[in-house]
Amino acid sequence: MENAKEIVKEKYSQIANQSKDQNETPCRGSTECCSGVDYTIFSENYDKLEGYNPDADLGLGCGIPTEFAQIKAGDTVIDLGSGAGNDCFVARALVGETGKVIGIDFTQAMIEKACENVKKLGYNNVEFRYGDIEKLPVTANKADVIISNCVLNLVPDKVKAFSEIHRVLKASGHLSVSDVVLNGNLPGKLKEAGEMYAGCVSGAIQKDEYLSIIKKTGLTNVLVQKEKQVNIPDEIMLDYISADELSDFKKSGAGIFSITVYAEKPSAECECDPGIC
Repeated sequence: MENAKEIVKEKYSQIANQSKDQNETPCRGSTECCSGVDYTIFSENYDKLEGYNPDADLGLGCGIPTEFAQIKAGDTVIDLGSGAGNDCFVARALVGETGKVIGIDFTQAMIEKACENVKKLGYNNVEFRYGDIEKLPVTANKADVIISNCVLNLVPDKVKAFSEIHRVLKASGHLSVSDVVLNGNLPGKLKEAGEMYAGCVSGAIQKDEYLSIIKKTGLTNVLVQKEKQVNIPDEIMLDYISADELSDFKKSGAGIFSITVYAEKPSAECECDPGIC
């Protein structure tokens, strides 16, 4: 899809200035960003998690990557596509006072929202940086753990994204990312819809391809930690495709899934190029 990054940046700039409730039913908010898409359709409940801050929860995730991330006290954690800071603040509760959390987002409005939130909370070991996941504003071998929540499907060049993850992880560091993938094909009109791209649907790729890219960029021990099928309500689908196309899609057995994936960067003793080790 042409101008995918601009579509995402524009939509998430609008979302940054809405509440979670407005993102569930955007037409309750500004009519300028009214749409038929529920941007919280994949999200999970964070209420019981230590470090959770409702002001930072815009309901935009598709899992809880920290749940499986094996984050330890003192770790440096980087969150890709950190939004208003929701997963960063949960990660901060795990790294403690001796660790560090860096959130990266390429929507300036999200960075501003996250900075407001961290200022209110008074944390001195959580920071937010403006940057593109395809070219991370972080030095090599920086992170013990990289997390991301329903964001990498929005990145046009996923090979670049996971190559950057490999570069930024420390030797023996690991990632835990929640994302949306496909099993089977989406209807053509759905794939072309900008709203559905920003809604983490039409930019999703096949599950096998997604896992293959992770391995291709030099990450190892790739494991799907959690998987669940997501059913998009018919009324949303029918905004973009006909009733016959929806019926054909359901009969095809194709599905949209939320997965949480673990992978490791090999230890320092492996000095060959990514993809060869």
